[in-house]
Amino acid sequence: MDEERIISASEQNNDKTWDLTLRPQTLDEYIGQTKIKANLDIVLRAAKERKEAVDHVLLFGPPGLGKTTLAHIIAKEMGVGIKVTSGPAISKAGDLAAIITNLQDGDILFIDEIHRLNKTIEEILYPAMEDFALDIILGKGPSAQILRLDLPRFTIIGATTRYNLISSPLRDRFGVTFRLNFYDHDELADIVKRSADILAVPIEGQAQMEIASRSRATPRIANRILKRVRDYAQVKAGGDVSLDVTKKALNLMAIDKHGLDDLDRKLLKVLVENFAGGPVGIGTLAAALQEESGTIEEIFEPYLMQLGFLSRTSKGRVATEKTYEYLEATKNQEKEQNQLF
Repeated sequence: MDEERIISASEQNNDKTWDLTLRPQTLDEYIGQTKIKANLDIVLRAAKERKEAVDHVLLFGPPGLGKTTLAHIIAKEMGVGIKVTSGPAISKAGDLAAIITNLQDGDILFIDEIHRLNKTIEEILYPAMEDFALDIILGKGPSAQILRLDLPRFTIIGATTRYNLISSPLRDRFGVTFRLNFYDHDELADIVKRSADILAVPIEGQAQMEIASRSRATPRIANRILKRVRDYAQVKAGGDVSLDVTKKALNLMAIDKHGLDDLDRKLLKVLVENFAGGPVGIGTLAAALQEESGTIEEIFEPYLMQLGFLSRTSKGRVATEKTYEYLEATKNQEKEQNQLF
């Protein structure tokens, strides 16, 4: 279901080509995450001056904030190659060996969803990260032998939305750790303007801010909404993206001024109407919504908590006073819309 949501921060199939077109190539082009950029600039300059590979880097935070983009920028700034894989894709020691042994000095191995690495693979990765050596066991039982392969001095960049699921031994092997934060409206408006310029979409400043304010503080969502608004403007308004056209397009997509859609509203209504506002356990809430617990924790909750609509306690999830105010306003709005028809 999340794959179909316009305001889903998770990468969707039709995002891949889109992201490549709009992805910034340098730190100067990268908008937002100011503190991370400043620290990363120092790390990269120091590594280049010493002519060494960059320390292993761990990037974590909600999806859609630019972790993959930052990994590619690091490779570009260092002038090295980058190999992209994910935790679930590395299922056997041979998979890891095949990837790492093909790297050159200074190259980057980007592992998305690194929290989903198999524990056996994780243990093999430790000496590779620390000693740049790979221990491969040949044979079984008493006759088994360990073959140590020397590796080039490479950099692992790990990305995750679930920092707490990464084991302590793996976390400790990263020399640099950055947490990506949600974007403010001004930063998102700048991203929308940059993307619109690349795509040659004529857009008003107020329209940029309107898209930014409904994009859940996430660049990937802002770019996806821009694409849909562009399509609407092309069909309904001759291609110019004005504030009025933008609002009509967003209303058609059922994305309200907070950036919430029907599924967000359903979660809040279930919490209030079925469970008296909580507290309710994540498993129970997931069952009521017919969603996976992980989806609620990774996709729904971070933004709802940031808005102050949801509170996470030791006893479970709780609706806030702001949630009751929002749902009442939503009911009134729905009544007004129904009266129009």
